[in-house]
Amino acid sequence: MTCGTSLPAHDPTGPAAHAAPASHRCGVRASRPTPARNPPPHVGHARCAMFMRTAAPADTPLPWDDRPGHAHRDSIGGLRLDATAVARFDRLLHEIHPEARHVDADRIATLGRWLQGLPAARARAVLDERLSRIEQLRAMLDDADWDRRQGACRRVRKLLAYLDQDQDLIPDAIPLLGLLDDVILLELAWPAVATEAEDYADFCEYRATAAPGGDGMQRREAWIRDRLGALALFQHHARVNASRYIDGGHPDRPFRVA
Repeated sequence: MTCGTSLPAHDPTGPAAHAAPASHRCGVRASRPTPARNPPPHVGHARCAMFMRTAAPADTPLPWDDRPGHAHRDSIGGLRLDATAVARFDRLLHEIHPEARHVDADRIATLGRWLQGLPAARARAVLDERLSRIEQLRAMLDDADWDRRQGACRRVRKLLAYLDQDQDLIPDAIPLLGLLDDVILLELAWPAVATEAEDYADFCEYRATAAPGGDGMQRREAWIRDRLGALALFQHHARVNASRYIDGGHPDRPFRVA
């Protein structure tokens, strides 16, 4: 996933080279800069998860609101959803992401029937797109170069602890539907872990391309310095381009009324 705003590639002679030492994690989220109308040709496109958010773990969200009015479904594929288990699932969701929407049996059953109604390849793609995010979260917790003490990582651990159960709300052994509760939990809890996950993906790309030296903390510090330096350089070019645009008019030219 790429940042919606063009950001400069790493410039070892730019502001990042002289920046003060960064903390081991970027605790301050910078605001998205205003894109310049005509970015200079040497400004490239760089991933910058530090400065973006995604509301869902997949490009196409699940159809949460597409359900019959006043319906009270509680079964899918021959499986009846236990009300106590559904309530426990909803509590776990809100422990991870307190602002998530609430889940009930009818909503889960409706999503299950929607999934069953898709062509087989499309239904599998809906699951796989989200399951790949789960593997990304696992990799983050296993990466010694990442600071795994952060609160978001604790939420990720709680999320993965549920996903690792075989006998959860919908048993994993049930074809297709067995992973539905997993992707529902991931989808609704995603805003609570998205920043950490996207920062980690950006760090992995930076580590692979820039190959910073040192230990894990030093690599993270280099990543933060270079990304903040890239943002500062981009903002500078944006201000220059904006001033050229503003000053490029002809204030001395009189109006002509036809």
